[in-house]
Amino acid sequence: MNAENAVRQDNDSSLQDTGTKEYLSVIIAGQLFGIPVLQVQDVLGEQSVTTIPLAPPEVAGSLNLRGRIVTAIDVRQRLGLDAQDAEGLKAMSVVVEENNELYSLIIDKVGDVLPLDNKNYESSPATLDPLWREVSMGVYRLENELLIVLDVPKLLNAVHL
Repeated sequence: MNAENAVRQDNDSSLQDTGTKEYLSVIIAGQLFGIPVLQVQDVLGEQSVTTIPLAPPEVAGSLNLRGRIVTAIDVRQRLGLDAQDAEGLKAMSVVVEENNELYSLIIDKVGDVLPLDNKNYESSPATLDPLWREVSMGVYRLENELLIVLDVPKLLNAVHL
């Protein structure tokens, strides 16, 4: 009977994963995305980007960040979205590190750091655009919207750098 209770307690605790994870919220084309906060190195305002000849279309160019060359990735282009409208909005950058290289993810707007409860985490729905599903780890259903968690390594690997 003790072993049976122990198994029941293990099953109950696995169903109630009450931990939280923190994500930097970003908005791209009106959609809320999350980047795991531990992958974020820096958040920058609009930067001067130098184009790179013959680079894939997702590569906006490169920029200099405190003496380091950083590859700038146009996340809108990567997600198959149209270029940002000239509504007076200035693009922002979230700098991430992958394989000891820095990348600047060019996005529309940076939000807050959100601590999200693991119990609200779900795998990406089948109805999500296939291109978006390819670069997402899953989703969180928030009160009024869906937050898509970006898988940064997949987002960058798909650019074929």
